[in-house]
Amino acid sequence: MEFTSDENLPVPAYVLIPKGKKGRLPAVVACHGHGYGSRDIVGLNPDGTEKTGELGYQKNFALELAKRGFLVIAPEILGFGDRAFPPDLQTDGSSCARISTALFMHGKTMAGARVYDIMRAIDYLSARGDVDAEKIGCMGISGGGLVCAFSSAVDERIKAAVVSGYTCTFKESVMSIRHCIDNYIPGILNAAEMPDIIGLIAPRPLLVESGTEDRWFPVAGTRAAFSRLEKIYGLLGVRDRLEKDIFEGPHEISGKLAYDWLEKWLM
Repeated sequence: MEFTSDENLPVPAYVLIPKGKKGRLPAVVACHGHGYGSRDIVGLNPDGTEKTGELGYQKNFALELAKRGFLVIAPEILGFGDRAFPPDLQTDGSSCARISTALFMHGKTMAGARVYDIMRAIDYLSARGDVDAEKIGCMGISGGGLVCAFSSAVDERIKAAVVSGYTCTFKESVMSIRHCIDNYIPGILNAAEMPDIIGLIAPRPLLVESGTEDRWFPVAGTRAAFSRLEKIYGLLGVRDRLEKDIFEGPHEISGKLAYDWLEKWLM
């Protein structure tokens, strides 16, 4: 399907409806990371054929959520797949650099544009007769982890979040390791470190996933960020709403705790 975000900016998205489920369902916004777009997380190849063999680092997580009984929307994140300029797909694999630099010239950021898209996706979900608008969650990996984290921080309609392969500190990730330009937000360090921003999700439930061999968001930074999040959730008296899944592995979805976590808080 397709919905409108900013003026003249359509957002294509997959909507996955679990078989055999009736009534108003809990829903999850699935935010894909770098790659070929939303097709990757719904079990499809770039050409739309069904994926076989290796699942990739995102492990079809939108499809897995649907199998758990969630109605899932997987928007095409700006700069990827159908929302990238074709020449860029042949070189950089995305239009992150082209669009980010254009947005900077307008005083905007890629992160802001992507979060706005997610907020419009929630508008769409809330208008569906088969969605329980009080039970909407969000899950994202890598660059989609940024989108999930920031969207959840600013939009309280998101009742539970899973942030995978992103939670860290700016100091130990984007300030120490070369990242895609879509991770950079001018002036943000004057306001807060990453865990302070993610801490705005509190007191709502949050699960953090991190691989011990993640080269982009090192686990040492994740542990430091999680320690800060523990203090925030503890201060609010809701430490039981914060959980982590630090697993042996690289920059990828785990899922060991994530799907059960969302079931617990949304079902």
